[in-house]
Amino acid sequence: MRFLDWLQWIFRAARASRMRTWLTALGIAIGITAVALLTAIGEGVRSYVLVQFTQFGTHIVAINPGKTQTAGGMGGLLRTERALTIEDALALAKLPGIEAAVPVVQGAGRVEAGLRQRDTTILGVGSAAADAWQLTMLRGRFLPDDDPVAPRATVVLGHKVWQELYGARSPLGENIRVGGQRFRVVGVMAPKGQMLGFDMDDVVYVPAARALSLFNREGLMEINFRYSPGVSSAAIVERLKAALIARHGGEDFSLTSQEDMLATLDRILSVLKVAIGALGGISLFVGGVGVLTIMTTALAERRQELGLLRAIGCTRGQLLLLFLGESIALAMLGGLLGLAMLGVFVLALTLGAPGLPLAPQPLYLLLAMVLSAMVGAIAGIWPALQASRVDPIEALRAE
Repeated sequence: MRFLDWLQWIFRAARASRMRTWLTALGIAIGITAVALLTAIGEGVRSYVLVQFTQFGTHIVAINPGKTQTAGGMGGLLRTERALTIEDALALAKLPGIEAAVPVVQGAGRVEAGLRQRDTTILGVGSAAADAWQLTMLRGRFLPDDDPVAPRATVVLGHKVWQELYGARSPLGENIRVGGQRFRVVGVMAPKGQMLGFDMDDVVYVPAARALSLFNREGLMEINFRYSPGVSSAAIVERLKAALIARHGGEDFSLTSQEDMLATLDRILSVLKVAIGALGGISLFVGGVGVLTIMTTALAERRQELGLLRAIGCTRGQLLLLFLGESIALAMLGGLLGLAMLGVFVLALTLGAPGLPLAPQPLYLLLAMVLSAMVGAIAGIWPALQASRVDPIEALRAE
């Protein structure tokens, strides 16, 4: 049997029962669409969060006050906490491999410039924050390298705060009130955008010691450390932990590295991908049952035709390939239909929800087609074997 005859036979068989063919292909298409679409969303979310976590730079380790521990004897949680201080940040910044230490205090307050005012986020940081967090200046400079414990009252405005208070006018050298205290503007930040829902442009930066006074706090909320690229995060974490335990007399703090956060994110997304694959697999299983059903029905309907093909010299192997090729073609039709549905969904989501991260992967789309072909082959192998075993004499006698 020639290859063109084989293709023509498959095409005529599919066209003979168009409604049944399309309904069967739809079952495969739904599974392929579900797997490809949800995988694209998962990859998009991963890329989005990765960009969000790294827009402050890489090689960052954070220390937070307090350490949550389980207590077996009491059957509950104990939380020990000692304040992190600016002195802690200064001491730890001297460790080998540490390039910069950024004390962090965060709160909200009112910023006033003349007759204009705005409620915004106030970040108390150190002078190294701009370099450690990869912040870009639009005007002026970042916070000066003053005495960390007794700095001057200087402030850097976020891009949105500057526009709201001054419009296009330069605020450099102006005096404003932040949380009721007087500060001198030394710089304006370039637009930064949002990080996980936090607007980095709607913020003002003041020295950490000044922020502690503003919010009447005894200790820092966090200390960020940027370490050298040539040093492993595990080594930096061990150094920071040992040094801070020596200062505090115990492990009353928590350390988190970017690698830890990204590894946790990858584990969560991996679990979600498995769950997504399972849901799509159910649809593919249903589609495979549909392919098996239609091929079994076709076997009964074409028994005489199969007997005639055997009588004129068609081998068992050729009959096997005919039926197997038809089931694979049917499943791949469902795969193509699924990819078309995926394109419609992606277009609709892009227009209707532009903020939703989508990242369709060409490799996954190719694997979707391979998967649909595998479903067709597995579902069609039993009917194909039965077709290859048809006795031509018995089949033609029934005719």
